[in-house]
Amino acid sequence: MIRTVALVSLLLLAFCGKVFAEEPQSKIKFPENYKTDFVNYLSLDRTQNDDQIIRLFASEEVLKAVKATGEFPDGAVIVGEIYKAKKDEDGEVIESDLSRRIRDKFALVAVMEKRKGWGEQFSEEFRNGDWDFAAFKPDGSVAKKNLNDCRKCHAPLTDTKHVFSYEHMK
Repeated sequence: MIRTVALVSLLLLAFCGKVFAEEPQSKIKFPENYKTDFVNYLSLDRTQNDDQIIRLFASEEVLKAVKATGEFPDGAVIVGEIYKAKKDEDGEVIESDLSRRIRDKFALVAVMEKRKGWGEQFSEEFRNGDWDFAAFKPDGSVAKKNLNDCRKCHAPLTDTKHVFSYEHMK
């Protein structure tokens, strides 16, 4: 009995290790100068998470290219500063008089970057054209996030080039 439990445990560990190892590592580096070199083109309550706010940044060159051609150039970078929303003592999100969430703690820097050929490493379920994703803590260190969650959420957005805020860039 003990041998069977040990064998099953080892097989489960090997399987789980294989599953977790299959998520490709991001090649994206933290964009150190995004606050000075990029434009904050949109700030809003995050639609995917009802207790977050996001501020979106892109370079002037990327915004001009999207306006002119409707396409993102190779090397395009989009940065999202993600903030927690303020909550009351009962844990409910506080809204302003404008019915908008109020920013609280700076929680995460989410980055999308487009490079030729990057999409080839992903299965169809996680492919976003040639975009990939990264997550960083506010200090620029890598945040431990399952990037396949990002990939899977953006993958169906083919009409908007896999970018939720595409219409705001055109």
